[in-house]
Order: sequence, then C-alpha cells, then structure tokens
Amino acid sequence: MKGVVILNKQKLQLPLQTLSLVVGFMVWVILSSLMPFIKEDINLTMGQVSWVTAVPVILGSILRVPIGYWTNRFGARWIFLISLIFLIFPVYYISIANSFIGLIIAGLFIGVGGAIFSTGVTSLPKYYPKERHGFVNGIYGVGNIGTALTAFGAPIIAGQFGWEVTVRLLIIPLILFAILNFIFGDRKEPKVSTPLKDQIKAVYLNQKLWFLSLFYFLTFGSFVAFTVYLPNFLVSEFNLTEVDAGLRTAGFIALCTLIRPLGGWLGDKFDPFKILILVFTGLTLSGVLLSFSPTITLYTVGTLTVAICSGIGNGTIFKLVPFYFSKQGGIVNGIVAAMGGLGGFFPPLILSTVFSLTGHYAIGFMALSQFALASLIIVIWMYYTDKLNLSNQIVENTG
Repeated sequence: MKGVVILNKQKLQLPLQTLSLVVGFMVWVILSSLMPFIKEDINLTMGQVSWVTAVPVILGSILRVPIGYWTNRFGARWIFLISLIFLIFPVYYISIANSFIGLIIAGLFIGVGGAIFSTGVTSLPKYYPKERHGFVNGIYGVGNIGTALTAFGAPIIAGQFGWEVTVRLLIIPLILFAILNFIFGDRKEPKVSTPLKDQIKAVYLNQKLWFLSLFYFLTFGSFVAFTVYLPNFLVSEFNLTEVDAGLRTAGFIALCTLIRPLGGWLGDKFDPFKILILVFTGLTLSGVLLSFSPTITLYTVGTLTVAICSGIGNGTIFKLVPFYFSKQGGIVNGIVAAMGGLGGFFPPLILSTVFSLTGHYAIGFMALSQFALASLIIVIWMYYTDKLNLSNQIVENTG
C-alpha cells in the first residue's frame, strides 16, 4: 500500500509542476499585459515602457541557473513552495505602485515567476526514461500558457475592475499552489549534492552547452520578446483596442505553447537536428517578412510563423540537454534556460531603440532573421559532425 501511495505521488508531479509553472508565468507577464492600462494612470515615456516590460525578464533569466541547481539539491517541492510564496509580495506592490521606479522594483522581483521554469525541467526527467524526456519536458513547457491566460484575461478584467484589482487577483492562485506543492510535492525526489562550482567547471568548456544556449536564446527569447512587446505594440502601431491586442497576443502564446510538446515528441521520434534545421529556416524567413513592416495580415502570418517555429524549437532543444549532459542536467538546464530568458530581454529594448532612431522596426526584425540564419548554419554543422563521429565509432568498433 505504501509503495502505491509513493507511485501515485510521483505521477502527480507532472501535472502539479506544470500547473505551478502556469501560475508563475501568469505573474511573470502581468506588467506587459496591463501596460496599456497602466500608462493611463502612470505617465511613462516609450523608453520607460520598454524597460518596465523587459525588467521582469532579468531576474527570470539569471535565477534559472541557481534554481536548476537548488532543485537538484533540495527538490522541486521546496523550490516551488518558496518561489510562489515569495511572489505574493511583488505582486501586491505592483498593485499600489504609482511611479516608474515602483514598477521597475516590483517588475524585477516578479521575474521569479519566470525563473521557476528551471525547476520542472530539472526535476521531471528523474521520473521518466530517457526516450520520453523530450515529450515530458514538452508537456511541462505547456506551463507557458500562463502568459496567454494573463495576456487575454487581464485586459478584460482590468476593463471591468481596474488594473490594480486585476493584479491582486493573482495572489489567489499563488497561495493555492503553494499549499498544493506543500501537500502533494514529492518529499522523496532523488537529490544531487555535487557543489555548484564543480558542476559549472564540468560543463562550461563544452561547446555544445553554448550552442544549445544560443538556440534557446533565439527560440524561447522570441517567445518571451513577442509576448511582452505585442500588447503595447499592436495598440500603438495598428490602433487596435487593448482587448483585441490582448486576444491576438494570447493567440500567439497559445500556439507557441501548445505546439511545444509536439517539438519534444518530434525530438524523441526523429533526429533533433533535422527538426532544428526546419525551425531556424522558418525563423529566418519570418524575420525577413516582418522587417518589411507589412500590413496587419502579413504581420500576423509572420508572428504566427515565429510562434510555430519557436514552440517546436523550445520542445526539441530540451530533448538534447539530457542527451548530452545526463550527469549535469540541473546546471545545464539552468544555463540554457537562463540564456533563453535573456533572449527575451534584449529584443524589446532593441526594437524601441531602433524605432526611436529610424522611425520603423525593420532593422530589429532583420537582426532576428540573421541570428536565426547563424543558428541554422551551426545546427547543420553539428548534424554532420555528429554523423561523422558516429561513423568513426562504428568503424573503430567493427575494426
């Protein structure tokens, strides 16, 4: 009977951790989702808007490295519990903020909501065989849907009750899932106690770590960047209503998120490098399309192509992490995930800077295209290098 209880608790970890990530991501993007409303009460310049929406990405990226390590050392139960309780305080502070500085301070600390992504990708593979890691991490990545829930739901609620009340409502799911993690989190999760310094020394010279980081910098960075920049951009550039912009942003997020398990499954089923070749080809072409400042119809085609490619790429890349780094999964997951978060920090700032200098966004989107093209070249090189190494091993074994 005791063994059955332990097994059932292990089965609970995937839905529990995925839903906890949903709540964290709901909090992570609350400022960008409500920015059209916040600007009506707090006077902000275009540059300040870019900083307020980008700042949550900083801590959400940097903390992913230690959180991946802490998850291996203490278990997902404690990391989720502490993180969700911590988020209650900056969320409440946002609701009473009345200045640019107040929004920046609160925005920095809600970055914890994005940082907890490292928890699940480090914890969940412990419960499943290697051939299912891509799909499992893809399912966990569906937690990104939390950003869609906020992007779609927050403007509707704010239109009825005000943005301050909308922010405070997030405290309810934070408390609920802190309690659920305390009760149902796995106390028996296998732990890894290797010192952080030793884990970093074991991987930092490995070029595959930095290639995977670059790939995730682009795929997840695209997802985050479009998530934080679309709500305000669609209102200011195409004169859409706040609710319409929120709905379109939610559609982008939902497509990118729901297709992520497909990327993980494809990475399990086929050669992950072939999948990534298609991903970066699509991102290269969509970046070129968006750089020509198209109509809303073509702009929609471009952004949805980014959503599909980045979603599949996000799922596929985390199939490769345990494949190459089975013994340092926690720290490598953290580093790769951190680079992905930072990939979402810079583009909104670059786009706003480019627009202030040139009056359009073409150069910024062309940069996306060129980064994707560079990644495509590296993936092709890695693919043929791995094939060559495999052939050499076969020759040596048969010889």
